[in-house]
Amino acid sequence: MAIAKACGTACQFIAPDYPAREVATHGRARDPGLGDELFFGPYRRMVRARLATPRAGAQWTGIATRIAERLLETGAVEAVLTMAPDPDDRWKPVPVLVTKPEGMAQCRGMRMGYAPLLALLEPAKAAGYTRIAIIGIPCQVHALRAIEAQLGFERISVIGTPCSDNTTTENFHTFLALLDEHPDSITYLEFRADYMVELRFADGRKREIPFLQLPISKLAPDFFPLTCRTCVDYTNALADITVGYMAGQGEQWLIIRNAHGEELAALLGAELVAEPLGSAGKRAGAVKGFLANTERAAGGLPLRRMPNWLRPIVSFLMPRIGPRGLEFARARVEMKAVETILHLRRAYPRRLKSMVPAHVWKLVAPYGIRQAETERKP
Repeated sequence: MAIAKACGTACQFIAPDYPAREVATHGRARDPGLGDELFFGPYRRMVRARLATPRAGAQWTGIATRIAERLLETGAVEAVLTMAPDPDDRWKPVPVLVTKPEGMAQCRGMRMGYAPLLALLEPAKAAGYTRIAIIGIPCQVHALRAIEAQLGFERISVIGTPCSDNTTTENFHTFLALLDEHPDSITYLEFRADYMVELRFADGRKREIPFLQLPISKLAPDFFPLTCRTCVDYTNALADITVGYMAGQGEQWLIIRNAHGEELAALLGAELVAEPLGSAGKRAGAVKGFLANTERAAGGLPLRRMPNWLRPIVSFLMPRIGPRGLEFARARVEMKAVETILHLRRAYPRRLKSMVPAHVWKLVAPYGIRQAETERKP
């Protein structure tokens, strides 16, 4: 199997065909007139969820890794391809092939950095595994789906997590150092849907920082690569099940996309506590503000030009009157769509024809962004 060469032609940043990939994965493409599929991709149902007994070391309660554990426990798969922390750096991801349920415990929590997860496909195949699972972010899952038919596995279960932006582990350490004078003691970081970043420390302390008070302006303009700033698949639309947080309002958000995704959720049984999703607030103002900041950024990160005295006031109001639940998730997806088009127009305008799916243009249309004739496929 020439998997490495195949991945070079499967990259979502070259010429993605999301309708075709969605049909191949889910049996149909997203329907913009059905529920929230324009924003989040094809799905059967979405719920707010948590594990009744949270797992130690998990980023939230451990749903993604618990599903993988159950797949191994039941024999539904023989191996799970996922990330674990580097022994010398808890934040650095290292691809691992897990074959025992207890091995998933080391994989709990968030990592930041680049790691070749799909490079494990060949070792998995060489080991004789026929049924595998993958926990991956959107760019990994897109490449997997593009080459899936060539791989020869009996079944691949895909547990997806949403992704907004990635950076090098070294860059992430720079960010941690801007957040706290003792960055090496930070053991946990999460961007929450209540407009707060939560930090946890080795001594048990916790700290919350409002989004508006983050030191974004101090980061290098290339802190996030252009690929991340032009990603059109925030919610991992090609996974069987997406496990995220944006619409969870303090808990996790499950997007169950197809029949196999239902099977994966069912593995948790009574361990999974699920409730209907909520939605509140209006997203238009937040997205328009993001659009203005991105236009002013001149190719770097969105700039916050709010006076310092006003930041605490707005930080107080945002969790109370800003978009929450599904409306927060819609806002973030629209922001990513806006960011994609503005950065491509600035840096690689000729790539707009091949990199931006039709549904993304529909997302940005309410904000006055229109597709020019030169940006359409012939």
